[in-house]
Amino acid sequence: MFVDCHTHLDEFDSIDIPSILNRAHNAGIRLIITSGTTLDSSRNVVSLVNSHTMLYGGVGLHPMNLRDYPSEEDYSSLEMLITTNNKIITMSEIGLDFTETSPPKKLQEQVFRDQIRIARDLQLPIIFHCRNAFKETINILSEECADKCGGIFHYFQGDLPTAKAAIELGFYISMAKPLLRLPELQETVSNIPLSK
Repeated sequence: MFVDCHTHLDEFDSIDIPSILNRAHNAGIRLIITSGTTLDSSRNVVSLVNSHTMLYGGVGLHPMNLRDYPSEEDYSSLEMLITTNNKIITMSEIGLDFTETSPPKKLQEQVFRDQIRIARDLQLPIIFHCRNAFKETINILSEECADKCGGIFHYFQGDLPTAKAAIELGFYISMAKPLLRLPELQETVSNIPLSK
């Protein structure tokens, strides 16, 4: 059985979802995880997973969507989305994104830590995003004992030491389209065990 561990189906028109799911099924995919990126997006994910058998979900706050520190009420809402629905099976999409147009690093780092703690407390794996923040990401995963929840390093574009550090912390490495065009990434991936 193939599982698509990371989609954003809430970004599509609801009328298109059945045909997307049919194409996935015809390609051999039997389970799809769709991930939230904001509180509203996470609520939409919950609605989607409740409407489609093969869909499961993740809720979370993506680093590029942060405008300010979430309130306690925001975090309580995320927790409620998790604890009231057994089809929410991961905290995602969370992480760090250190590009020129990104929100402040301190904001991202704190929110990443907060969401790891929620996932750890609720015994959920995490699916995390990392761009231009490999050292900081590994440090936070280690400091926050993210090995207790595990999960997936999404859309990996790092080097082999970064991959090995994530694997040692109990994470799987997820590849995406950049693998098709980046020879250095192909070289790195050739040294990652297929089981990881």
